Amino acid sequence: MLATFAAPGVLHAATPTSSRRSLVLVGSHGDDGIQFYNWDPESGTLTRSGVAARIPKVAWLAFSHGHDFVYSASELDSFQGKPTGEVASFRLAGTELQPLSARNSAGTGTCHVAPDNTGRMLLAADYTGASAASFRIQDGKLSEPVWTEHYTVHGPNPDRQQTAHAHFASFSPDNRFAYINDLGGDCIHIYKPDPATAQMSPAGTYHGAPGSGARTLHFHPNGRTAYCMNELVSTVDVLDWHRDDGSLTLVNRIHLLPDDFHGLTRGCDTVITRDGRFVYFANRDEDFLYAFHADPKTGALTPIKRSNCGGKIPRNFTLDPTERWMLVANQDSNLISIFARNPATGELADEGKSVAAEIPMRILFV
Repeated sequence: MLATFAAPGVLHAATPTSSRRSLVLVGSHGDDGIQFYNWDPESGTLTRSGVAARIPKVAWLAFSHGHDFVYSASELDSFQGKPTGEVASFRLAGTELQPLSARNSAGTGTCHVAPDNTGRMLLAADYTGASAASFRIQDGKLSEPVWTEHYTVHGPNPDRQQTAHAHFASFSPDNRFAYINDLGGDCIHIYKPDPATAQMSPAGTYHGAPGSGARTLHFHPNGRTAYCMNELVSTVDVLDWHRDDGSLTLVNRIHLLPDDFHGLTRGCDTVITRDGRFVYFANRDEDFLYAFHADPKTGALTPIKRSNCGGKIPRNFTLDPTERWMLVANQDSNLISIFARNPATGELADEGKSVAAEIPMRILFV
């Protein structure tokens, strides 16, 4: 399916349902590490507050299920004298991140971490190391790697798929299955996790289109649909998730790019509203955000609007707690762009709001 988008229009955000200010964590791939920002939902204003943690080359941040702990992935080639990246954990105490543990990730270029819903285990994906690892969690502290897997299958793209590239880790909504997206292998590896031991048992594989580059996986609130962003061709696989065995089957494939676009493109991230009515995708190099209406029951997508992301290389983007603002981490522009969002139509509007941030990789509301 080729998505067709409406022309841009003028839009202003409605008054937020809550005026409560929020803290925001921003992970940086530069020297800033993890930064605290203050967020005002009434004005849509983000203000830098200070350093939360000095940690190098942050690629991802994730909260524990209860928001008591923060886990980070650092995209390193060496950590503590070993050829690995780093995973770390912190206790969130007011406006402070208290370091709890730092572990080698068992693979280089760690780009993503995901805690399970019980708070007892963590998964990490190592991009350049072509591997994944699991860790036990006890009171926020990480064990040494428990389970590791090195992937060897790779796709036909000669520039980006010379080897496997684990890029994203996730758990099913019921926590019975775990998934590792392999961009280099055009597939999603499926496992049965044991939260008590952090061990993983193979449970199948979803195979995408050759050369597509399966980057991320996000589950729709309906409990039956998932979306796989394919980085190398900027398509989205709309998938049925089968809760009995954790398998994924293709329902539809959405092509994001317009017919007249022929440049470099890299599909990136996905955001789904809490009610499941709207889904957004980011596309790098082209540097656009794509808004879709989603059928709450089936997850089927209908295009709404294509919007410039306000900078270069939108690595990550997220909705604020009111879902009336969208914040975009533009990696190569060193800024976070802020868009007003109409909750009724799902449309985004660039009101010229942005704030400086050194190589922002991840935005996380506290």
